[in-house]
This record gives sequence, C-alpha cells and structure tokens, in this order.
Amino acid sequence: MTTMVTAARRDPAPQTPEAPEAGIPAPSETEVRRHELADFLRSRRERITPEQVGLVRGRRRRTPGLRREEVAQLSAVGVTWYTWLEQARDIQVSPQVLDALARALLLDRSERTHLFSLAGAVDPAPGTECPSVTPALSTMLRQLEPIPACVQNSRYDVLAHNRTYGRLLCDMDAVAPEDRNVMLLAYTNEEWRSSVMDIAEVTRLLTAKFRAAMAEHLAEPAWKALLERLESASPEFRDIWARHEVVGTGGRSKIFRNAQVGLLRVETTDLWLGPSAGPRLVTYAPRDEETRERLERLQALVLAEG
Repeated sequence: MTTMVTAARRDPAPQTPEAPEAGIPAPSETEVRRHELADFLRSRRERITPEQVGLVRGRRRRTPGLRREEVAQLSAVGVTWYTWLEQARDIQVSPQVLDALARALLLDRSERTHLFSLAGAVDPAPGTECPSVTPALSTMLRQLEPIPACVQNSRYDVLAHNRTYGRLLCDMDAVAPEDRNVMLLAYTNEEWRSSVMDIAEVTRLLTAKFRAAMAEHLAEPAWKALLERLESASPEFRDIWARHEVVGTGGRSKIFRNAQVGLLRVETTDLWLGPSAGPRLVTYAPRDEETRERLERLQALVLAEG
C-alpha cells in the first residue's frame, strides 16, 4: 500500500518582508531554524556527486548531486522522514541521526557544528574528522612527501596535511585546529607571514579568491563568522576586502623562505576531490633541483623530531 504525503498549501509570501501583513505572526525562532536546516541539508546534498559516496551515476540522472532517497539510504533513515526534514516539517531529530547525516553528506567540522546548531542538538562526537579525508587520502598525503601537501575546503580551512606541509610556513601542529585556516594564518600568524615572499601580493590574491568563493556561501554562518573574525583581527584585511577584487582559483608559482632550509621555489596545484565547492588537494611541487633537495632536508628534520 502506498502512502500519499500531501504538503500543506502555503499562502504567498508578503511582497515587503519588512512590513508583513497585519494579523500574520512573525515566524518563531524554531520555525526559522527548521527552514534553515532544510535549506542547509538541501544545499549539501546537491553539491555531492554519486561517485564521491560510491554510487553509480546512471544515464538518466538529472538531479544535481544526490537524490533524497540516496541520502536516506546512506544515513540509514526513512525516505519519507528525510523528505519531511528537507520540507522543514516539525519532527524530532536525534543526535545519532544527525551524526549519520553529517557523515553521509561529507560535512567538514564547521558544517557539522552548524548542522547540530540548527537542529538544537548536542554533538555526541564534536571532534569527528572530516569524512572527505579518507584513510586512502591520508596515505596519499604521506606518500607525497617530501612534496608538501594538504587538503583544504573552499573556505581555506586546512582539513589535513602531511609532515612537510606542517613545517613549510609555520609549525602547523602548534596551531589550534580552529585556527588552521589559510586566510587567518596569512593575516594573523607572524611565522606564516614571514615565510611568504611578497606577502602583500599574496594576501591580495588570496583575498580576491576568498571573495569569489564566498559568493556561493553568503548566508552560511561559518563563512560569515570567518569574515567577521578577519575584519576584527586585521586592518590590512579590511582595506583589501574593501577593494572588491575577485580572482578565480588556479595554481601559480610561489617562493617561500623556510626558517630551517631557506628559499623554496614551488608550483602549487589544486586537485579537486569533488565539486568546486568541496575540498581539494593542494600540492607544492619543487620548481628546481635546489628546492627538491631542501624539501628532502626539511622532511629529514621533521622525521628527526620524532
């Protein structure tokens, strides 16, 4: 027997939200959260390709990203129940189900925190690693050494890195996990800044890339929080941000001054692990033999540290 679920009819939204019609109560905070949660889940679902989660695309697929039933299957919940969740229905969501959804949708730490916040639930495992950094990818990072490499998301959070990247520009292991963001490091970490040749040009281009990337995430709290933090911490950032420059992503040549081994001339390459809004593998390949030898020395120093 097939159960039909009929959505309730909604009146058209007022034309001027700042002046709602008399007699229509403003939505409660709970209702706002439910709709924000629905929109967030839908946006995360649509950015993931079937191949990223081990599913076959098929020839007739028209849905951007995953289908609702695929998310339900991956997270072991009912299709109707998940559909209601994306429809902002008034249903209860357990922390265990939210954890399963976070894994199925490959949420990073900031996105996972946002998910639990919207649902008004306590994360049972707040230190959960990003599902995008699979054991195979961690192995790849290690095997790329002495070439420095890391995994970043579009917000420039460093989700994982190998040992030579961990000593390339600063002691990354000494940086708190919530501060491992390239934008923050480029503007607030003096060790990082002193390692970058032509820091003014680098921060200008980095900020232009960040602005271009943020266009798809203007309403997301994690992006807004990072922007507010940068504006509060750095007058230099505020000045560059006010220029409204935008630059697309792409590799380029860079020169670093590593405190332990000297000048390093590298070529950066971004290898996207999914859609352009998702994580990417960033590598720093040596441009000359001298740099290759110095990266090998850097690796040896890291290994000697134990």
